[in-house]
Amino acid sequence: MNPPARPRFPSGPTGTRRAMNQSRRPPIADSSLALLAQGYTWLPGRRRRTTAPLVRARLMGQHAVALHGPEAVRFFYDERHVERRTALPGPVLSTLFGHGAVHTLDGRDHRVRKEMFLSLLTGAEAVAGLVDRVSLVWDEAAKSWSGRRIVLFDEASRVLAQGVCHWAGVPLDDAGPVARDMVAMVDGFATPGPRHWRARRARARSEAWLGQLVEEVRAGSVTPPAGSALDVVARHRDADGRALDPRIAAVELLNVIRPTVAVAWFVSYAGHALRPRPDVRERLKGDDLSYAVAFAHELRRFYPFVPFVGGRAVTDLEWRGEPIPAGTMILLDVFGQNHDPALHDDPYTFEPRRFLERPPARDELIPQGGGDRAAGHRCPGEDVTVALLRALGPRLARLEYDVPEQDLRIPLNRMPSRVRSGFVIEGVRAPAPAPRVRQAAS
Repeated sequence: MNPPARPRFPSGPTGTRRAMNQSRRPPIADSSLALLAQGYTWLPGRRRRTTAPLVRARLMGQHAVALHGPEAVRFFYDERHVERRTALPGPVLSTLFGHGAVHTLDGRDHRVRKEMFLSLLTGAEAVAGLVDRVSLVWDEAAKSWSGRRIVLFDEASRVLAQGVCHWAGVPLDDAGPVARDMVAMVDGFATPGPRHWRARRARARSEAWLGQLVEEVRAGSVTPPAGSALDVVARHRDADGRALDPRIAAVELLNVIRPTVAVAWFVSYAGHALRPRPDVRERLKGDDLSYAVAFAHELRRFYPFVPFVGGRAVTDLEWRGEPIPAGTMILLDVFGQNHDPALHDDPYTFEPRRFLERPPARDELIPQGGGDRAAGHRCPGEDVTVALLRALGPRLARLEYDVPEQDLRIPLNRMPSRVRSGFVIEGVRAPAPAPRVRQAAS
């Protein structure tokens, strides 16, 4: 067994020791272009080519190290080792998370802001309310799909946008523009070019819309349902006792709405997974809730979404004998860990049964981050994602439809990736009646 990672306290000035460590190693070429070209396979490929316990690289001119494995997850999410506040690049904040978001905080500031999200997204009643609302919207939408050619990704994003906004207390006349903006923010965060600028424009529109709505709530001209996301965010006070600036409040509302709409990626992946696996589809049609949960976990493990997450070393550290100077960018290889044969048998085979035989361990399956959800940076909406997929997966399996010829490739050099065609279906027939669900532990 490898010794646990531990902080390495310098005997002299940090800058001197860092310079000595770096001078012993040959210069490392910048890998930014390789990352853009190789996408999800860049880090796993680098890891396979080294015998060292970590990968050393240079990204955007900065020294970086990459880790993976359950022990690395615990190391990465320990705030004594890694902080997130200064680690997120400006382009990611300007598209995906928003400047001033909870993702940029650490310590007590992070915990107080995070408690707001936990109160909204982790209680059984709150999760059930959101899932019920989205399920009702799905069922109504599915009635209109008969005789139409449907792009599942687009339809799912509209359903999720309408459902989450209604649940959050956000007035909405047309879910289409909101869905397109939420998708654009996710789709453009990790790439230069037109997708990135679409994401920035979508964020600017959305922050302006929701910031104005927060101001109207505080002025009393709009009254959201008590306990709704709009109500809670508008009333929230941070660790310093101050109410959120309307723009920051809009950022955090988007951090409820946007990730929910992003479940559309996994809904289209569900169509992709079910097409070649009639055995999975038949079992998912049934009333076994535990299998629906296992299907949701396997979707999140198998299909590409988050390539890695990053932070910075808060002090001089050591990982399995390898020095990590303070300020180094530390990457946690999410995609590589979710496809590690040491953790998941036959990892490139889609098989939900693996999670019936052994439920996922907290720091092994990390599609939405790892560590402790309450105290750390693990996504507070993970329960919502699993619950939505648990509800929508069987609904999709029960729907009768044809799959025409289309481009079903999922390019791993595109981040975030997606089914190129969006998964097109046609000839939709009325779904089979849903059986009475047999309750099972999730």
